[in-house]
Amino acid sequence: MTTPAVLLFTLMMVVPLGLSAYLSLTDWDGYTAHPALVGLHNYRQLLHDPEVRHAAWVTGVIAVVGTALINIVGLAVALAIAAPGRLNTFLRTVFFYPYVISALIIGFLWSALLSTNGAINTLLDALGQAGLPFLSQPGWALASLILVIVWSGFGFALVLYIAGLQTVPASLIEAARLDGAGRWQTLRHVTLPMISPIVTVNIVLTLVSLLRTYDLVLSLTAGGPAGSTQTGAYLILGESFQNNVLGYGSAQSVVLTVITGVAALAVTLLRRRTDAGAAA
Repeated sequence: MTTPAVLLFTLMMVVPLGLSAYLSLTDWDGYTAHPALVGLHNYRQLLHDPEVRHAAWVTGVIAVVGTALINIVGLAVALAIAAPGRLNTFLRTVFFYPYVISALIIGFLWSALLSTNGAINTLLDALGQAGLPFLSQPGWALASLILVIVWSGFGFALVLYIAGLQTVPASLIEAARLDGAGRWQTLRHVTLPMISPIVTVNIVLTLVSLLRTYDLVLSLTAGGPAGSTQTGAYLILGESFQNNVLGYGSAQSVVLTVITGVAALAVTLLRRRTDAGAAA
């Protein structure tokens, strides 16, 4: 019964990853039929590449800040609209809708809003106010990119949190309130422990997704200004195909894959350890 799934996983994940690991040990330019093996040269090179280090820092900031904001906003909104009702059902649809839109389309839409001659700066100019450098200054561009990521991605976390909140027994909430617990105490000591598996899933899925951020960067900032929003995935694809260094790009992709897996595993193990400590 599991054979089709195993074959599909092997074909779509294991084989490409193995091929990428092999190419990372070569100097393949994308055209040579028999690339020469260079051992760990590509890995040593990326350790001393300032562009790679900067892209790693940008990716880390986006992943950490974006994951925190997406989960905080998603949980906060879920708590506000978890109750059944027509309005809450409508709001869930509205908040989830950006998640199903292509990231490329979202990037182009927000670029039209945030660019120097975009809708927001045009409105500010009409009101006699100075425009804001949303996408033209490094710090502003990175902050704008993160906010757009949060806006487009928190809807998925929201849906999972609402599903988790609906599994919390109402009797536990009522018992906590009868014991004099306030809203914050009930949330901290009853609700959050009950939905901790959902929290873990959301954090892992969000973190893995943001570590691979590419398409939104491509359509919103194109890695600029001055490489300030150039993520690891964007650098890998840009450098590999534009400079014909697919061997070096494969080494970067292998490192990014390993970091993503380690980060996801670390979050999962930390969450289990926390839950085990709380249960003890």
